[in-house]
Amino acid sequence: MSLPVLFLGFCLTGYLAVFGGGWLVRAPARLLGWYLNRKSSSRRQLLLAQVKAEETTYDSRAHSPRTSEDADWEKVEKSITPSTRNGAPEDGDWQGIIGFFHPFCNAGGGGERVLWAAIRATQQRWPRAVCVVYTGDHDATKSGILERVKDRFNIHLHPPTIVFLYLTTRRYVLASTYPHFTLLGQSLGSLVLAYDAYSLLVPDVFIDTMGFAFTLAFSNFCLPRIPTGAYVHYPTISTDMLGSLDAKTGKGLNAGAGKGWKGKGKRVYWHLFAALYSWVGGNVDVVMTNSSWTQAHIRSLWGPNRLKRHKVSDVEVVFPPVAVEELEQAIEINESSEKKREKIFLYIAQFRPEKNHDLILRSFAELVRAPKYSNLESTKDAKLVLIGSVRHSEDATRVYDLRLLAHELKIKHQVDFICDASWPEILNWLGKSGVGVNGMWNEHFGIGVVEYQAAGLISVVNASGGPKQDIVIDFDGGPTGFYASDAAGYAAAFSKVLSLSTEETINMRRRARASAQRFTEEAFASRWLAQIERLVDLTEGLKT
Repeated sequence: MSLPVLFLGFCLTGYLAVFGGGWLVRAPARLLGWYLNRKSSSRRQLLLAQVKAEETTYDSRAHSPRTSEDADWEKVEKSITPSTRNGAPEDGDWQGIIGFFHPFCNAGGGGERVLWAAIRATQQRWPRAVCVVYTGDHDATKSGILERVKDRFNIHLHPPTIVFLYLTTRRYVLASTYPHFTLLGQSLGSLVLAYDAYSLLVPDVFIDTMGFAFTLAFSNFCLPRIPTGAYVHYPTISTDMLGSLDAKTGKGLNAGAGKGWKGKGKRVYWHLFAALYSWVGGNVDVVMTNSSWTQAHIRSLWGPNRLKRHKVSDVEVVFPPVAVEELEQAIEINESSEKKREKIFLYIAQFRPEKNHDLILRSFAELVRAPKYSNLESTKDAKLVLIGSVRHSEDATRVYDLRLLAHELKIKHQVDFICDASWPEILNWLGKSGVGVNGMWNEHFGIGVVEYQAAGLISVVNASGGPKQDIVIDFDGGPTGFYASDAAGYAAAFSKVLSLSTEETINMRRRARASAQRFTEEAFASRWLAQIERLVDLTEGLKT
């Protein structure tokens, strides 16, 4: 079966599913599900045997002289308290396979931190379960990925019960594959990856942790008895996106794109896609979002269809995990530590276009070059540091373009670009920086912003999305940071932070750190496991 033919078949299937077709869709979908189950059954047995063998080897090492690596992996056993149900500890005997759909699992961003923290929590709760990650990172080995997880996030996992299955079709979800109708192309392309994933292995529970909701619709149509879950970082389309097309009030990457006949066509296309996306979301058994902002949009889009399908679970907010405790232990907040901090504006974010690095560069340029700021004593020696992961050549090109922009703005000697920094490097920068920056419009959550707060940085964030609604809020009777929307607003906020007295600065840093306690790794694990237990229950015969 060729991929183009399969792709067209899925397009037709989606059309019939939305606009009618009943048995015309269900019968071939169930037949395909039966075929995939049969095709992957032998691999399942081999995989389980491999896990058992690796576990035996790992256990034998535990009885030999301990190595530093052994000690690292065993940290997972102490990191999370086992969950309880009805007040009694669970025995964790469930032995199923949980599939995590995350084609870019080695990217090193906030979404990947959620993935690995989720797997760590799952391993602790169900030690005998197998966590399968469907990934397209063919250039990375299992040991390499886990080592990167440890270095980048300081998350220690149990290797024997983690399996990586490599997808060969990841190109079908790359934005570059679809110069036009990108949203629809990527979404339908994810169906090809779902077929690829289920050809490799049909799991007992299937969870999308990267935002490809159409893969869950594929699972529900072909194998409806497999429970499905979604952790939504950002809705594929939202009412804010539809509003961004307006020429006067639009913001973001598509600001003002609704003008003319092409703009009207785009508006119609987006509304039709929103209807399809809403239908897809109505099929998911358990839905989690990373913020109140995302929850509101997903409820609006998926809620009506979920009610029609009698989905009993609500859309729950599960805030992403942040290494709050580690940052508190590593970085002090007092008068002595304040003397060690420099006038560094730190922006931690993947080098993606929506992160709006160019806005932050222009804002910083205004701070250090505009006479009303540059002549102030507080502005002297200010520096901007941009830290982020580079996923592929497009990201590398973007970093190059940003370097050129810094040169054009005449601030290249005051700006540092740090790509793919390790966790110890990030800790070092968090410890000596004074201000944390976020530039993305409608950032879904903002893990980096929480890291700023936990490290005691004063945040200057975009006046939208998760950073404004959930993170940089008033706490204990005072502000924990500042908001801005454009270059002038950011420059003014930067200057205001630098002009605070030492006492005001330390007090705001302490309020920010106290506020960050809402986003600890333990809080994430508890909320995550509460939702995954629903899916495990469904595997035990509750899903019909």
